[in-house]
Amino acid sequence: MKIALLTRNPKLYSHQRIIETAVGRGHEIVPIDYLRCYMNITSKKPELRYLGEKLEGFDAAIPRIAASHTFYGLAVLRQFEMMGVYPLNESVAIGRSRDKLRSLQILSREGVGLPVTAFANESTRTDDVIELVGGAPVVIKLLEGTQGIGVVLGETHKSARSVIEAFHGADVAILVQEFIKEAEGRDIRAFVVGRRIVATMERAGAKGDFRSNLHRGGTAKTVELSAIEKATALKAAHSMGLNVAGVDMLRSDHGPVVMEVNSSPGLEGIEKTTSVDVAKAMIVFLEKNAKPGRTATRGQG
Repeated sequence: MKIALLTRNPKLYSHQRIIETAVGRGHEIVPIDYLRCYMNITSKKPELRYLGEKLEGFDAAIPRIAASHTFYGLAVLRQFEMMGVYPLNESVAIGRSRDKLRSLQILSREGVGLPVTAFANESTRTDDVIELVGGAPVVIKLLEGTQGIGVVLGETHKSARSVIEAFHGADVAILVQEFIKEAEGRDIRAFVVGRRIVATMERAGAKGDFRSNLHRGGTAKTVELSAIEKATALKAAHSMGLNVAGVDMLRSDHGPVVMEVNSSPGLEGIEKTTSVDVAKAMIVFLEKNAKPGRTATRGQG
C-alpha cells in the first residue's frame, strides 16, 4: 500500500512508530504536512497538491491532525476521501470527536455512561448550572482545551461561580461537569482499533493535580478492564464512528464514565506502559480494510 501520513511533525514518537511499522510491513508511507497542501475542488476530478506536486496513487491516509488545525486538516482529509483514499479515521468522525459538546450529546444519545454535564450561554444562571451537576466541587472545561489545558476545579460554590462568570465574561465557551471524587485523580485510557481494545492503562495525576494527563506530569501503569468498562470503551468509539480511538474513562460509584474520545491518541505512553505494539495494530487494520475502491466507511477489523 501507499499510505499518506497527515502530520505536521513526523519526528514525534507516535509518527516514527507508525512510519517504521508501515515500512517494516512492506508499505510505502509518505509524511505530508497537511497545512502545506492545497486543493482543486472540481466536479468529478478532485485534486490535491503538495509542494507543487500532485498527490496521487495513495491507498490509505492516516490523519494525525492537531486540534488547533482541525478545520484545514479535515478539509485536506475530505479531499483525500473524495479521491477514493481510505482514511484510518473518517473526517466526519474526527469532527464529531473534536467538538466536545457534540460528542457528549452523541454519547448521551447512545446511552454511554457520562459525568453529569451542564452547558449554558447565560451567566445569570450560574448558580443553577452548578447545582444541576450536583454542586461544588465541579470541573470547568474549555470546549477547545486539550491535554488537560483549560480544565479547572471549582472546589467551592463561590470559586466555581467566579471561574464560570470569568469565562462567560471573556465570551469563552465552557462545560461544567460533576467532579468524580472517587476516581482520586486517576483515569483509564482504552486504545481501540476496529472492534478491539488493543491496550489499556491507568493514569494518575501528578501530586496535588486532579488531572491525569501524562503531558502534565502524570504516571501510568497497566490495568485490567471489567466487562462493562470494555463495553463502554467500544461503544464510545463506535458512537463517534472512529476506527482508532483513545477512550478516556473514570471509575465512578455509578460505573465507568467517559470523559473524552480522542481521534488521534498518542502511542508513546500506552506502548511504553503496556509493551503492546499499538502501531502494528493500526497498520494491520489498514491492511484488512483499505482495499482498492473501498469507500470511506468504518472498517470491520
